[in-house]
Amino acid sequence: MNELSLTLPDEAERHRLLQSPINGEGLMLLFEAGLIWLTTNQQHVNSLNVFPVPDGDTGTNMVLTMQAAFSEADQFRSTNVGESARHFAQGALMGARGNSGVILSQIWRGFSRALDHYETMDTGLLMRAMQEARNTAYKGVVRPVEGTILTVMKDMTTAAENALKENASLSQMLLAIVEAGDQSVKHTPELLPILKQAGVVDSGGMGLFYIFEGMLRMLQGLSLDASGAVLRPIAELDLSHALETVEEGQDYEVVIDFAPNGSFVLEQYYDGLSEIGTSIQVGEGDGIYRMHIHTELEKRYEPIAYTESVGTVKKIMMENLQEQMNGRNKESAKLNLASVNPGDVAVVAVSPGEGLSRIFASLGVAAIVQGGQTMNPSVKELVAAFENLPTDKIIILPNNKNIILAAQNAVKVSVKKIAIIPTRNTPQGFAAMLRLIPDGTLEENEASMCEAITEVHTGEITISTRSVEIEGVQVEKGQVIALYDGKLVSSSATIEGALDELFQKAHLDEVERVTFFYGEGITQQQVNTLGDHIREKYPDKELEIHEGGQPHYQLIIAFE
Repeated sequence: MNELSLTLPDEAERHRLLQSPINGEGLMLLFEAGLIWLTTNQQHVNSLNVFPVPDGDTGTNMVLTMQAAFSEADQFRSTNVGESARHFAQGALMGARGNSGVILSQIWRGFSRALDHYETMDTGLLMRAMQEARNTAYKGVVRPVEGTILTVMKDMTTAAENALKENASLSQMLLAIVEAGDQSVKHTPELLPILKQAGVVDSGGMGLFYIFEGMLRMLQGLSLDASGAVLRPIAELDLSHALETVEEGQDYEVVIDFAPNGSFVLEQYYDGLSEIGTSIQVGEGDGIYRMHIHTELEKRYEPIAYTESVGTVKKIMMENLQEQMNGRNKESAKLNLASVNPGDVAVVAVSPGEGLSRIFASLGVAAIVQGGQTMNPSVKELVAAFENLPTDKIIILPNNKNIILAAQNAVKVSVKKIAIIPTRNTPQGFAAMLRLIPDGTLEENEASMCEAITEVHTGEITISTRSVEIEGVQVEKGQVIALYDGKLVSSSATIEGALDELFQKAHLDEVERVTFFYGEGITQQQVNTLGDHIREKYPDKELEIHEGGQPHYQLIIAFE
């Protein structure tokens, strides 16, 4: 992920740009402050996951959506507030990722519509922009749910309306909006029982609050940055190798386990690492610290020497990211994707792992978009996957509930005939592909595939990221948990235990075949042992095992 390098102007320049009414440059300054503050609080938003699974990505999706919006508008700098808002909204639309990012893009779409053809924005126009943003966001969701980002947007708009009645200034109106947003976010668990059960507030609403709070903080002259020196449990470090590109200065990945000495200071250690490389993470578990960093080729040994100065090194892992990326590209190039002729029905599938991608290719998909949990593809990436295919008949398999909304928005920006099969997981995607009618019409294939996805159930095995009780299941942090069709059904000390409980909850009387797709966090030998265990307990069920390569989930299981 390429992060924007944002630098706010000094106090005098900020004061000039934010004179009321504000112009396009002033609006961009507000957008920039909102993006920076959201980025600062990105991990907090990610942590507000209802289920204790290691794939919270709301904060990441909202940050990436805001980055895309700002990048687009930054190319067309204008003093016209309507033009700046329009480019920002267009960037948000194409860069939208996940449900939260898509709804956020709808908010900016409505916001910009109210500002269209205006040179400057006063408090009255800001209020109308908030109203249009609220209305557009609600219209963009088929079944609006209260206790979400929609509710927070609605409550903040009411605050703007009330502030205008009191002849508030721009800063006073933003203060009212932020205070209302704060209260609204805190109230979301009262409106959405699952949030209250999980002990969290709505993550999308929290992200929206941070955007507007960032705008207010900038007006108040408060800091928008936070120290990157955050110590997290080792289990929560994101050491996945799913880099879409290797950025400049990221030739090597270095991971070091060490025991710090008595004078160790995290902030000083982090500052020292910042001089060496990027993508720095530090975690702790059972008295051992783990450090993760990306460095240039010439600096790959510097983190080791530096860490030895602050503690005792226990273990070192070093990997060439360029070679890793080359290997991924070669692997992707081996995929035998279906050839497409004019008039054919072409299928585009989203896949979270190389092994799963190979299976999709063997089943006849024409294009694959890498993505899944924690890496939801943007609207732009989905469009790019099918726009150059030599046919106007396209089927999209999102294979994740958090990608369906982005796929629907991809349809809106294309002139092709597109059918979206609402696949919520990979097994549903495979079931749909098995019902592909090569010579059938788009409508025939859509009907066939939609029927197919109702005939498969899905299990998932992963590790809990926090202690919580949801739907009657008590979970302790670090336990193995099982989900059945997206519902938390069990927790256990071992994968075998969680698997047994999952099978007890599954509707096995309707099942003939079970398929294991194993991910990055488990070995083939372990999966084979688990397979033997299941075959012994359920000898009447056919069991297949395939490499999936997906992150976060040790097993994805199809019950058919």
